[in-house]
Amino acid sequence: MSANQAPVLNRALMPLPKAPVRIVHLGLGAFHRSHEAWYTQHAGDGAEWGIAAFTGRRPDAARALAAQDGLFTLIERSGDGDSFEVIGSITEAVDGADLGRLRELVSAPATAMVTLTITEAAYGLAPDGSFHAGAPEIAEDLAMLAHVAGTGGKPRTPLGRLVSALAGRRDAGSGPIAVVSCDNLSGNGDVARRAVTGMAEAWDSELALWIGENVSFVSTSVDRITPRTTDADIAEVEQACGYRDSTPVVAEPFRDWVISGDFPKGRPRWEDAGAVVVDDIEPYENRKLWLLNGAHSLLAYSGQLRGHTTVAQALEDPACRDAVEAFWDEAAAHLRGDDLHIPEYRDALRGRFGNGRIAHHLSQIAADGTTKLRMRALPVLAAERSEGRSGAGSALMLAAWIDFVAVHKELQDPMSDAIGTANGARGPERVASLLNLISPQLGGDPQIVALVAGLSGTFSTDTGQTSSETATLAHLIPGRNS
Repeated sequence: MSANQAPVLNRALMPLPKAPVRIVHLGLGAFHRSHEAWYTQHAGDGAEWGIAAFTGRRPDAARALAAQDGLFTLIERSGDGDSFEVIGSITEAVDGADLGRLRELVSAPATAMVTLTITEAAYGLAPDGSFHAGAPEIAEDLAMLAHVAGTGGKPRTPLGRLVSALAGRRDAGSGPIAVVSCDNLSGNGDVARRAVTGMAEAWDSELALWIGENVSFVSTSVDRITPRTTDADIAEVEQACGYRDSTPVVAEPFRDWVISGDFPKGRPRWEDAGAVVVDDIEPYENRKLWLLNGAHSLLAYSGQLRGHTTVAQALEDPACRDAVEAFWDEAAAHLRGDDLHIPEYRDALRGRFGNGRIAHHLSQIAADGTTKLRMRALPVLAAERSEGRSGAGSALMLAAWIDFVAVHKELQDPMSDAIGTANGARGPERVASLLNLISPQLGGDPQIVALVAGLSGTFSTDTGQTSSETATLAHLIPGRNS
């Protein structure tokens, strides 16, 4: 290393003490580090709660973080500038393929919980919400699990690895444990319960019984916009902080965490850092899933169709912005409760989305559309139609996705092959086939198919319409008031 080269971030440079591992996390990524790791560091008893974080499919994040003793820089990026904080709550960063270490840590009596950010698609559930044992990756993992005791086969999915690790905890007699989903799913604790129990039952019915008696499944609503880190961010940290960090994380100043469930072996005092503990989490989940995540999906598809690359750029486009407001009107009609402060929440989202210094890329949000739309568009559309309204604001999100998959062939989606097949059809038949991948409830309803088909092309830039002509979508929802 040359004399003028900045030192590498590590615990010798920043002597943050390593806390004992009491939390195991699956899904080591930027969001986990900007959210749960931040809350744990800022908990009043955070020094007692170290996190061992495991990657998903690739070991890269674990290798980079391990080289820095688990330390990383959080860049909090507001419209006025950046601030920097070193986070040290991750005690271990581990390759997710290291099943032996995962089983060892989950089996340790001191471990109180396993937290998850494994993405919506990783829970292995069918569109109707049931566990899908026949899904290719799940079926492969079940075959692997059948040989764990004998030939050492190792499951590859986060779900398979978790179930294997819970079997290790049962065998070690280490007692109860909490599983805490931090993924953007309505009722994510129940989703995790169905996924984990379903896989256990398909492998070992006695393990499924043990899980039912010893594992609590905690629901959460999580919120903090965390875009991908760029080379420019890495360079900024070195210039501003005087050390080299190969894996910093960028996040907006806003953060929110709502938690509901039992922790049989305790938890950090996350409420010291602003987390909220509630008995009924569903209204908070729906507020976030519909207003924030739903708007993100709508902007991801409509914005890219109109040539934009970031959330802030898409929101500046009147056509995209008006579509979001129309969808928000529909969703807000089904979010009831004074504690939710919906007008204030919407106003805060406008400011957050419009923060041009947060380069939240639409391509990142657009991934896994068949899974995300099932939770972001479908509930609002169903609620609107049950009250005799068209649900056009929600249907427009589906239409934008259908137009998007017609022109973007390289898709990150668990049903990408089926999307390709459905794209081979034409007209309403194609619309119905694609909607059916989200839910048979959609594809099997001729009125919804006709509604979505009629909205297709709304965000086309090749129709010859002027910006002002494409901008006004208020007619979608009569009586729009915002």
